[in-house]
Amino acid sequence: MSITVIISFEVEDFDKLKSVFDAAEKFRTEAGITAAAYKNMDAPNNVRIICTATSKEAFTAFFSSPAQKERMRNAGVISPPTVTLLEST
Repeated sequence: MSITVIISFEVEDFDKLKSVFDAAEKFRTEAGITAAAYKNMDAPNNVRIICTATSKEAFTAFFSSPAQKERMRNAGVISPPTVTLLEST
C-alpha cells in the first residue's frame, strides 16, 4: 500500500526550486517516491509538492535525510515545510 504526501512551504524563487527539484528525481525514484511540484497561482513563492511514497517510513527516511535537507536549502526553501500524510481507506 502506498501513501500520498502533500508538502507546502515558501521559496525564494519557484524557478530555482523547480530546477533543484527536477535534478533530484533520481534520488526520489531510488527511495520509491514519485512527486510533482506546483506553485500557487496567486502566490508564486508558495509551493506544494504532491507525492506518492511506498510507506510513511520510506518517506520519512528520505525527507529527513541530510542530503534532502541540503537540497531544500539549495532550492531556496525559506519556511519550515508543512507535511500532510494521507492514506486511502
